Amino acid sequence: MLNREKLSNYIKISIIVAGSFCFGVSALRIFGQSFHLGFIVLLGLTIFVAPRMTLQMPRSRYILTFSDALIFLTILMYGGEAAVLLAGVEMLVNCLYMRWRDKIKFGKLMIPTNTAAAALCVYLTVLVWEFFPSISDRVSVARDTKILMSSLGVLAFTNFLIVSLYAAIFQTIKDGTTFWQTWKKDCFTSSLAQIVGAGLAGIIFKLLNFGDVVAAAIASVAIGIAYYSYRQSISEINEAIAHAENAEREKSETERKRRKEAEKHASQLIESLKKEEKANDALRKSEKAFQYAALHDSLTNLANRQKFNDELKKLIDEYKEDPTTAFQVLFLDISRFKNINDSLGHTIGDKVLIIVAKRFLRMLRPSDVVARIGGDEFAIILRDLSTVGKAQKIARKIYQNLAQPFSLSGNRIFIGVNIGIAPCDVEYDNAEEILRDADIAMHFAKEKGIGVAVFTKELRSRFLERVRLESDLRYAIERSELSMHYQPLVSLQTGEIIGFEALLRWQHSQLGMIPPVKFIPLAEDSGLIVPITIWILQETCNQLARWQKISPSYENLIMSVNISGKHLTNDELIDDVEQALESSGLSADSLKLEITESVAMENAENTIEVLTRLKQLGVQLSIDDFGTGYSSLNYLHRLPFDTLKIDRSFVYSVGEKGENSEILQTIISLAKNLKMKVIAEGIETESQLNLLQNLGCDYGQGYLMSKPKPRDEAEKMLYEHQPLISFQHLQHFDSERPQNQRENLPIF
Repeated sequence: MLNREKLSNYIKISIIVAGSFCFGVSALRIFGQSFHLGFIVLLGLTIFVAPRMTLQMPRSRYILTFSDALIFLTILMYGGEAAVLLAGVEMLVNCLYMRWRDKIKFGKLMIPTNTAAAALCVYLTVLVWEFFPSISDRVSVARDTKILMSSLGVLAFTNFLIVSLYAAIFQTIKDGTTFWQTWKKDCFTSSLAQIVGAGLAGIIFKLLNFGDVVAAAIASVAIGIAYYSYRQSISEINEAIAHAENAEREKSETERKRRKEAEKHASQLIESLKKEEKANDALRKSEKAFQYAALHDSLTNLANRQKFNDELKKLIDEYKEDPTTAFQVLFLDISRFKNINDSLGHTIGDKVLIIVAKRFLRMLRPSDVVARIGGDEFAIILRDLSTVGKAQKIARKIYQNLAQPFSLSGNRIFIGVNIGIAPCDVEYDNAEEILRDADIAMHFAKEKGIGVAVFTKELRSRFLERVRLESDLRYAIERSELSMHYQPLVSLQTGEIIGFEALLRWQHSQLGMIPPVKFIPLAEDSGLIVPITIWILQETCNQLARWQKISPSYENLIMSVNISGKHLTNDELIDDVEQALESSGLSADSLKLEITESVAMENAENTIEVLTRLKQLGVQLSIDDFGTGYSSLNYLHRLPFDTLKIDRSFVYSVGEKGENSEILQTIISLAKNLKMKVIAEGIETESQLNLLQNLGCDYGQGYLMSKPKPRDEAEKMLYEHQPLISFQHLQHFDSERPQNQRENLPIF
């Protein structure tokens, strides 16, 4: 295909060169001669009229034009050179017209090739015609009709022969068909163009020579009618051929479709029989797979909750009929699993669950049932196990096995497990009840950090109470059940109140006063501590702003508010503090936020960042319960605390004569070196107070000075404006201390 295309391009270029040569030679021969008006008229007809009178030959790719008549007429009247020029111009204009009308799509060399070929063919035709002097003499042709007819016949035949041979040879090279088939099919019919052209040229030539206007008019009408009739005939023939071809194509297409459809139906019938057989096999397999998938966890391939409940329900029914078929249910929760997902990604987390599942299967009997209940929670049925003690032994074994670290994807993995055990009991009617109780025992084991716990009815009561309290706590604020008590913060040097610590109280509408030790952990675990702390900040800031207006001496009163670990990690803590200060109009340095040492050290870097931002607001910061959280001195000096609060356990352990005070001395000395103020909490005796005063402790709070009081009683204390410390006992205490012990006290 590539060689034929190249050969075709070479022939095109050769024809363009040869045609251009003939066109140029003819132009040179007539150059300088005056153009006859008749030739200009013929040239105008060729350019503007002839292209619009072309006809598509039926069943052929060739187009019939009437330019041949003009070319033959030009040969007879003005010579071959003029005819060559006319032929080239005519073909160029005709091609451009056809492309403009979108009748024919031309290749990049076809227009110059056709133009050159037209000039070349006419040039060769003229050479042959001039070879016969007897019929090419224009005077003889004009005088004798017989010579005219012979001359036109030679022109028509020669032009037809040259044009058809050229077209057939070119098409044969281009398409690869045989020369004879191409000439017979596409070129023979083009002879009509030369015959009609010769006839029209002869008629026009005679009319012009005789000069008979009437005859010319009659001839023109006759030619027009003939042209119109022929055009209509060709158009009808083309339409009929097109209809016939379309009908034949449609018939062939219909037959082809029917045959194809029949073949398709036959093959489909065979395939359907095969597929039906395969479908039956696949259906059986898919039914088994579906049943398996419906009852098993896709990640670990353990039983899922549905299968576990079904198995458990059977055992419950069997136990009620035969109490000797005892069993135990274990509910397990992977500890710190969320940290693995957050730090190493869920892909590693999934692999950890798969490893855990395999460890369960290795440690248990084939008769036992292990299921993944959801997330990182698993459940186990220990069949034919009569006592709780045996179940505890197996649970301890699982606990110890899972505590063993392992490597996964280059990471050292440490996990633990919390296990709750629920023994079988006749009170259970369904699987969810015994799972619930095992879950309660598991949460108790997690809360106490003991790893394994056995369910008791007391645990259920505690759990239900906890659930109720948590539910009621959600609405405690809007029910106005929460209130604030205030414990004075006292200067140990002057005895004056320098501020208050805000302490939350919950007066339940039905259960009465709920101790903070009971509901604060609930608020922490449930996340309710955050909205409660926001309420506390708003309430206490408003209250302190009102108390500061009682007297000018109270303008510097401070309010100390405890901040939970969950709120400290909440990105909105800064905004919550700003909102409380802004809405109350309280100065930022009047608010002190207390963070326990253990919370501060849990994520020291994050704590440093958050506290630094809080410090930029202007609020004061205090580290609470100091001495119980194992602070790193590396972090302690970087934390922007203003105050260090000594945990009450260190104050309580001090004896009447100041014994066991070494830790207090160390803590106060450390705080002074870090340029922090010191608050001691839990001061209950005068000996404790005296010791703290001698050690240089700045502030204190405790029952010795005042218990936490409701708002109205705290406000009454402010109006009374009485010191809360009597200094008479300080001298008495110091005089009773041995001299050497007094000298050993640090001086600040």
